[in-house]
Amino acid sequence: MPISPKRSDPGYTSLDTLKERIKEQRVIKELQGRHFGGDVYLVGGAIRELYLSNTPNDYDLVLSEQKDLSIIEEFSGTGAFILGKKPIQTYRLAKKDISLDITFLNTTLEEDLRRRDFTMNAIAFDLKNDVFADPLRGFDDIKNRLIKCPGKETIKDDPLRMLKAVRHFSFLEGFTIHHEVIDSIKELKHLIKEIAPERIKYEMDQIVVSPDPHAGLKMMEETALLFEIFPELQSLRELDIEKGFVLETYGHTVDGFMYLNKYNETYRLDAKSLRNVGYALLFHDLGKAFTFSYDEQKNAVHFFYHERFSRETASHIMERLRFSTHEIKTIDALIDNHMRIFLISNKESTEKAIRRLVYRMGELTPSLALLTICDMYGSSGGQDNPSTKRVHEKCSELLQAYAEWKKKPLPKLINGRDLIALGFQEGPEIGKILKNIREKQIAGEISEKEEALRYASGFLKPI
Repeated sequence: MPISPKRSDPGYTSLDTLKERIKEQRVIKELQGRHFGGDVYLVGGAIRELYLSNTPNDYDLVLSEQKDLSIIEEFSGTGAFILGKKPIQTYRLAKKDISLDITFLNTTLEEDLRRRDFTMNAIAFDLKNDVFADPLRGFDDIKNRLIKCPGKETIKDDPLRMLKAVRHFSFLEGFTIHHEVIDSIKELKHLIKEIAPERIKYEMDQIVVSPDPHAGLKMMEETALLFEIFPELQSLRELDIEKGFVLETYGHTVDGFMYLNKYNETYRLDAKSLRNVGYALLFHDLGKAFTFSYDEQKNAVHFFYHERFSRETASHIMERLRFSTHEIKTIDALIDNHMRIFLISNKESTEKAIRRLVYRMGELTPSLALLTICDMYGSSGGQDNPSTKRVHEKCSELLQAYAEWKKKPLPKLINGRDLIALGFQEGPEIGKILKNIREKQIAGEISEKEEALRYASGFLKPI
């Protein structure tokens, strides 16, 4: 399903109405129906979301008594697991579509709120006494649509908050990041290297599929945080500057994100697939920094084999940030093939070429189409021309062929066991032969198992 559009013109409820909305939440009803030994506070983003008339799925709680955790575990029907390190540890309970993060009060409530990431999240609601605590005037900052830290030390305490600020900026319509936070990110951006790669990836995952990923990436560019996380993008940017490109290799990459959500309304990828397309878009031209050449006779710039270099560079980045094996394989495939729709977008391309690309990409066909559209409009500045029209037409033909393929996928003619039975030894040669057979099957040159085995037999070495 497509990602929801960025929320526009959020309305604010009165504090009395907010109290009622808080109490209407199923989780809060459960909490207020229990007898706790100590104080229980709702804090953080859930209050902000409810104040903006949205419904949260994540709730942060602060307890004054550790023994009260067992009461929450009991009604949740699940045990809590620990996140983070001492002295501040978070206990998380996850059930269906609801997540509870629980910490314990080891100081005053005001001090606890002052150590939080942003003033808009530094608000507490006392579930026992029915009152709000807002020492940092977080409600005012929400009204003013301002993402603001309690102080510079907030970022030093956890440098990931720089990326969290960008994530909120990408999600919250009309919100801006306070200039002091921007200045702090510029000054402290190098500290992001101290953060575990898994935590960085989690925040980037959210930004890439946010309602406005372009705004998020441009903010990361402005603060240079983007180049601390992805120094490979800096190489691409320097190429643009050095060569004076009008059609920028780096610039069009970021601008392509303006069209990601817009055209996903057509392709309707789920969040995971959309995220993979986003990363493929971010990484697809990294190889151009290493493959630039200039043909003086033709007065033409070339980036021969940049797809392969881009894929290899992207793989290193993804391994560094602990992407899963499946994510790497998927994003690599999209990068490797990101030029193919452009290459067949001419009058001479045949139905067979379209079908061959569908067979090659399989379930990734809609993802490749969306990547192509974003790449194209990033390059054209969002303007249509005869070339963009042809690409759109080819993407439509591709999706029609994909729908037919979904009804009747191309069968696998033989597998590795068949080749071993034929006399081949286990090893990489089997994979190469199977790939060759698949290519010939896609081209219509082989259609039966016997033909595939006969073709493979030609590679057997005499004993």
